Amino acid sequence: MSARMTHYLERLGNETDLDALRGIEGDAARMYFSVFNELITAQKEDFVFEERNRRPPLDNVNALLSFVYTLTMHDVRSALESVGLDPAVGFLHRDRPGRPGLALDLMEEFRPFLADRLVLSLINLKKVRKSGFKKTDSGAVLMSDETRKEVLIAYQGRKQEEIMHPFLGEKVHVGMLFFIQALLFSRSLRGELDAYPPFIWK
Repeated sequence: MSARMTHYLERLGNETDLDALRGIEGDAARMYFSVFNELITAQKEDFVFEERNRRPPLDNVNALLSFVYTLTMHDVRSALESVGLDPAVGFLHRDRPGRPGLALDLMEEFRPFLADRLVLSLINLKKVRKSGFKKTDSGAVLMSDETRKEVLIAYQGRKQEEIMHPFLGEKVHVGMLFFIQALLFSRSLRGELDAYPPFIWK
């Protein structure tokens, strides 16, 4: 998998067509999620991930992912607005009425590091249980109020943790990453930086 991901990265460096870039991103995302279930080490019968689905989520894992992605997107959107950028004008995500394209673009940096890791921790540490999820007649999976509360507490707790920012070389709270990356992006658009330094956590 590592070799194939490296191959996708190499292809990105030589590609200028947006549709081709979206295709590479889609291939990489499918590869990434194809092994996601292997990262679930506890409650494996109750939390099974086969593929990414949404609107509505059709299993417990996707319900968690969708909820945490929504929380992350709202934080990114607020950060973009705070630095004077329009969260609706995206680059990779196509512009659609009511769709925060730029927020979705920037959010991609935080999916694996923040959202996906949080969901896996909640499952593997048994902070969430099967009883906190309900499947409706339509097949959609909903979370109970108590489960949503547990996820929100964990999400806010994660934002209070400190990490060393790979570009700034300074310790920052995880919750500040949204603003920092939005600010760096706005500075790159204004020509104050040679290029935008994406948040990459190794």
